[in-house]
Amino acid sequence: MSSSPRLQIDRAAYAERLRAMWIGACIANWTGLRTEGVRVERPFFTDADWGAPRGRDGARIDFVLPDPCPADDDTDIEYVYLHLMTEARTLFLSPEQIRDGWRAHINDFIWVSNRRARDLMERGVLPPATSDPALNPDALQIDAQLTTEIFGALAPGMPELALRIADLPIRTTARDHAAHAAQFHVLLFSLAATVDLEKPRRQEIVRIVREARSHLPDDSKAADVIDFVLSAYLSAKDRGDWERVRDAIADRYQERAWAHGFVYRGFTESAINLATATLALLFGEGSFRRTVQIGTLSGWDSDNGTATMGSLVALIGGMDELHRAFPGASLSERYHIHRTRPTLPDRLPQDPEAEDTFTDVARRMVALIDLAVHEEGGQVEPTRWLLPHRPRRIAGATRAPERRPRAPSSAR
Repeated sequence: MSSSPRLQIDRAAYAERLRAMWIGACIANWTGLRTEGVRVERPFFTDADWGAPRGRDGARIDFVLPDPCPADDDTDIEYVYLHLMTEARTLFLSPEQIRDGWRAHINDFIWVSNRRARDLMERGVLPPATSDPALNPDALQIDAQLTTEIFGALAPGMPELALRIADLPIRTTARDHAAHAAQFHVLLFSLAATVDLEKPRRQEIVRIVREARSHLPDDSKAADVIDFVLSAYLSAKDRGDWERVRDAIADRYQERAWAHGFVYRGFTESAINLATATLALLFGEGSFRRTVQIGTLSGWDSDNGTATMGSLVALIGGMDELHRAFPGASLSERYHIHRTRPTLPDRLPQDPEAEDTFTDVARRMVALIDLAVHEEGGQVEPTRWLLPHRPRRIAGATRAPERRPRAPSSAR
């Protein structure tokens, strides 16, 4: 592996990109919620359904620009982790800190593996035992891959550190290929800082997908999913034909999963939603609008992957990308965290509708990034971060981070 050039990141510019990340996550989340769980088998949605009243409860399938942005499980658990890390001024939360934080702030509006883990904590079980399949039969569901991306954004251009920071939060609710899917998302958010904005966005997205994939064990179902979707995208004669690839995903991981050595575990499972998220990211080609549209129409648990990849595209492109997506629109940066997490501080006591702003969320994240840069031996300056040199990974190389759970064939 050769060395990559030393990365320099402008602190103010990155703070603005973090602000865009949160706004993008909320828009994508609430847009995707209009179709969540509506189409979990054929016939699936197509581009022709955009704008039609075919969503949940007859909702029109279209972009949602909420003001304020209400919390949901795609953003509120990460917000809790940010609160805990800020209060403790640490990048590495202990099992006890995670347990105490969940017990204080994460009680309702949780489902599947998150619900199981929370109930186990009440019985005295600490992470990572909260994702032990013997105790938590939902450890292969989607939960960790929609609640831990923030750790990648907190380690911009430092993917190995991002994996270390995210390790215990991921293993609070996930094991095996579900944990690998969450790691893939964390890696993408870390690598977003390395995207060259002067190069074609499609080319750079393929590059970071390949690099993030190179960290995963080849025998993981998550690796199979990413490889399958990436290969289908790169070989597509028509890069607008995402629907054909979505149908192939349904065939491989749901309808005939057994024929490919896999098990389909329902519409909230990790693998099929990792596939649709990767589909939206690749075929969206860096456009926030197109990424969110594809994610929303893709099927299964369609708000989660949409929120993740919409957030990632916004982190890469910043507020400029969001303004291109919605020219002339007023994009709210107020956050209504008390919708789901009412025990957290109200940072906007004069505002009866919201409790925080994404500008201040970004400010608190920047303070933690200072710790991350120091952790890696970089330099923190008033206007920029100077990151240490790191080896340039070769696509296809695999190296497991510390304590990475492996995916036995029985878990596929």
